[in-house]
Amino acid sequence: MPPSATPPPPGIYVPVPTFFARAPSSSDPTPPLDLDTQLKHALHLARNGIRGLILLGSSGEAIALSPSERSQLISHIRSGLDKEGLTEYPLVAGTTGQGVEEVLGELKAAKKAGAGWGMVLAPGYFAGGGGGKGVENWYTAVADKAGMGVMIYHYPGVSNNLVIPPSTFASLAKHPNIVGCKLSHGDLSKTAQIAAHPQIDREGFATFTGLGQQLLPVLTVGGAGAIDGLAGIFPRTVVRLYDLYVSGDEGKREEMRKLQWNISTAEELIVKHGVPGIKEGVRRVLNMGVEGEIRWPMVGGVDDTGFKEFEEVFEQLKSIEKE
Repeated sequence: MPPSATPPPPGIYVPVPTFFARAPSSSDPTPPLDLDTQLKHALHLARNGIRGLILLGSSGEAIALSPSERSQLISHIRSGLDKEGLTEYPLVAGTTGQGVEEVLGELKAAKKAGAGWGMVLAPGYFAGGGGGKGVENWYTAVADKAGMGVMIYHYPGVSNNLVIPPSTFASLAKHPNIVGCKLSHGDLSKTAQIAAHPQIDREGFATFTGLGQQLLPVLTVGGAGAIDGLAGIFPRTVVRLYDLYVSGDEGKREEMRKLQWNISTAEELIVKHGVPGIKEGVRRVLNMGVEGEIRWPMVGGVDDTGFKEFEEVFEQLKSIEKE
């Protein structure tokens, strides 16, 4: 059995998008990484309250990157952060593999490149078999040999609608090398059943929501924070809500409610447009990235008409970012 690992610190994390140098075309279907913009964005987040970064998750288009590109991206961000004195800044690397040995290879490469934890996507190819004992065995086998702390990434939308019950999380949370989870299924009741589970030690297993629109309610039931795409556009706003809650200041309840409303409303951009929506928000608000950059099969960009419905709430969030 491996020695006990520790969870990533509580707070707000960003599942960062992967930046490419240009939009894809028939003559250039896999545009190269834009590592300069990648680091610029990472430093902006680190300097504006974001507690750590998730690299190579679903928002990072990990499945569209080669193994060498994945390592190159992690290494570039780790090196750039270190040069700025952020040597302890948390980096979590996602995995996409379906087999135990494949995932272990991804984790080994991520650790070598500079990641401190692995966020392991649930194996959904045989989702028809359910998310019980077989999934528990799979995660246990990965964690036994991972060489780093493992987080369970539960996102049925990209895992063939695999559903992992709270009881499986309670069992896996006992493993000394399984240190937390990201829950992106949108089921607030199931999130509460994990975050508040009486048999889960929250000091050793951190439950993060993958949805900023659920941040405040998840915090109230013992969640550790959020891994949130909107925070990649408006970091100070999402961090502000988290900080107000953990301050315990009862006089700030109304401000917390207003912040949650703004965040939930703005999150609809991501609900509607997914990764292209995150990238378009980063480009329009932070002036980072180029129009339409993505890797197929996704299609990049959100036109002015599609973006217009979010202009009012985005302006409100821009004001909060300046406070």
